[in-house]
Amino acid sequence: MGAVETIGLFAAGGCAGAVNAVAGGGSLVTFPALLAFGYSPLAANVTNQVGLVPGYLGGSVGYRPELAGQRGRARALGATASLGAVGGTALLLLAPAHSFKVIVPYLVLAACALLALQPTLTRAAGRHRAEHPGVPLHAGVFAASVYGSYFGGALGIVLLAILGALLTDGLQRLNALKGLLSLIIGVVGAVGFALFGPVHWGAAALIAVGALAGGRIGAGLARRVAPEVLRWAIVSYGTIAAIVLLA
Repeated sequence: MGAVETIGLFAAGGCAGAVNAVAGGGSLVTFPALLAFGYSPLAANVTNQVGLVPGYLGGSVGYRPELAGQRGRARALGATASLGAVGGTALLLLAPAHSFKVIVPYLVLAACALLALQPTLTRAAGRHRAEHPGVPLHAGVFAASVYGSYFGGALGIVLLAILGALLTDGLQRLNALKGLLSLIIGVVGAVGFALFGPVHWGAAALIAVGALAGGRIGAGLARRVAPEVLRWAIVSYGTIAAIVLLA
């Protein structure tokens, strides 16, 4: 691994950590960066997902006060998320690599669309309906977890929209629960990818260290850069990457 790739992946990880702290959608920075450095779509995907797990852990640690009192539903939804993550991991590893290569540009575009619609999804989070998880919520978390382990772009936005639409609680507490579920999905996927997937550990380590550093400065970035500006910058970047992949 050359100096340019080392610096580039560390910087991409840092940007992803900061973006996840401010607006969400950090995978749309690191995944195209890995592709740009010559990694295959499948290898880039699993390496990216493994590398971003420490960022999820840091977020959950930071949200410990908001997680207080949510042990019961976190345990129930965590079990559902684990099952979905196992399904998504198996789907990614067992399906032909060519199928993922074909579908990945559309996954990137879908993630960009979710990020572009983030304000609408956030407003939908005000339509609270229940205090405890029900069948629709478990079904939604399961589906999001399958997607999260299979690709993962904009997973946090999807989870927060589902939780906000179907649970009665404050947005910060739901965001904390979303972060914990993202961590569970990431860990399950990382274990499967570590055992059976083409993970490039050097690249994953660079992204992980960068994401941790970026996450720490994310709050400061939020005070200097309007989330709307950052969100559309990432949407534009991801859309260009998808067009290049299609071409």
